[in-house]
Amino acid sequence: MDNGASSYRRFLDGDDSGLVEIIRDYKDGLILYLNSIIPNGILAEELCEDTFVRLAVKKPRFSGRSTFKTFLYAIGRRVAADHLRKSKGKETVSLDALAEGGFDLPAEEDVVSDYLRDETRRAVHRALGRLKDTHREVLWLVYFEELSVKEAAGVLGKSPHAAESLIHRARLSMKTELEKEGITDENI
Repeated sequence: MDNGASSYRRFLDGDDSGLVEIIRDYKDGLILYLNSIIPNGILAEELCEDTFVRLAVKKPRFSGRSTFKTFLYAIGRRVAADHLRKSKGKETVSLDALAEGGFDLPAEEDVVSDYLRDETRRAVHRALGRLKDTHREVLWLVYFEELSVKEAAGVLGKSPHAAESLIHRARLSMKTELEKEGITDENI
């Protein structure tokens, strides 16, 4: 049983410190994951809070067939899907984008290599943003959250074979988008 699972078991048994530990251990990663689904940092934080509220109030059963992280991220994914369903047709504009005029200005760097590395990161982020939602999400889970294909399949509600196929297609899409940004395998 991993630490998240034991903390959750303690919470279910009445020890509120178990929930505090879960929030402390998983909050940052969950926010980043949710931000890959809904690219709005403030909204991702709100959805993260909603995920923990759902965990605390509804107390869903954790079977132990996956890691606790997979279980929690699957709940977060459902919370994000619920939000998207409810807000369908309503256009939102980020306050940050309004304040900055929507421009992503590069930071001034003294060292050329730092600038190039930052520019590459921005290009990768832009390329990710142009991918289909499912492609962006699976790449995020596998590469940024470092979940196994089986764990990512669990979060996405797919079979491991379907997840493998999705990852393959997502990689090809990402390669195409990176080439549009002028990034090749040697640049990464």
